[in-house]
Amino acid sequence: MRIATWNVNSIRTRIDRVTGFLERHEIDVLAVQETKCKDDQFPGQAFEDLGYQYAHFGVNQWNGVALVSRVGLEDVSTQFAADQPAFGDILEPRAIGATCGPVRMWSLYVPNGRELTHEHYAYKLEWLEKLRTSAQAWVAENPELKLALGGDWNIAPRDEDVWDMAAFEGSTHVSAPERDMFESFMSAGFSDLTREHTPGPGTYTYWDYQKLRFPKREGMRIDFVLGSPALAAVVDTAWIDREERKGKGASDHAPVVVDLKIA
Repeated sequence: MRIATWNVNSIRTRIDRVTGFLERHEIDVLAVQETKCKDDQFPGQAFEDLGYQYAHFGVNQWNGVALVSRVGLEDVSTQFAADQPAFGDILEPRAIGATCGPVRMWSLYVPNGRELTHEHYAYKLEWLEKLRTSAQAWVAENPELKLALGGDWNIAPRDEDVWDMAAFEGSTHVSAPERDMFESFMSAGFSDLTREHTPGPGTYTYWDYQKLRFPKREGMRIDFVLGSPALAAVVDTAWIDREERKGKGASDHAPVVVDLKIA
């Protein structure tokens, strides 16, 4: 079974690239972030034409998450907790989960944080803490649960996950509280399913469109799939499809793919 996560930075703009990626690599389940559309604007027919089911959560031109699956799509949820943090009065479309065959898959678009002194930063940390608490409870209730938390985490957990730490001094994504929060998922029993198979330094999943970041290899590693113990036990390999960052109309993120030793 092959699962993947990809921040596509507008699904309507990149639908041909996304469907091409699914066909080329025979992806079974894809977690999508930053769809940037409402539910009735999501190009679901393009996925159905390929034999996939889909579920989408989007309310405007910002954020938006989806799951696309050819192995089943059941028990869809757009909240990981009844008291999932909102930003102001808005429950932003940043999470969607479903049971896809033997895997419980979540597509997550973690809040950016904006600036260390911004209220969005506090919201980011609260959002992540609630996600961890929920995920930990799910696994405690069912230790055999094959749970995947895939998405754009908007955190670079290690210094090697950015091209130059000096460029990020005083910025979000690399602050100690954010990194501690990411590490708290590992302390709760989850594993980063990709790093062992895609070691750094110099291994990135995001390159800003500006200042020729991609050809200069000035990127960030911020897209991950975290797995429960039962899921980590069946990982075969993982890889980052850097080729998808190339060419006209590319997203600024590359897909992250995980192969599982389950049918």
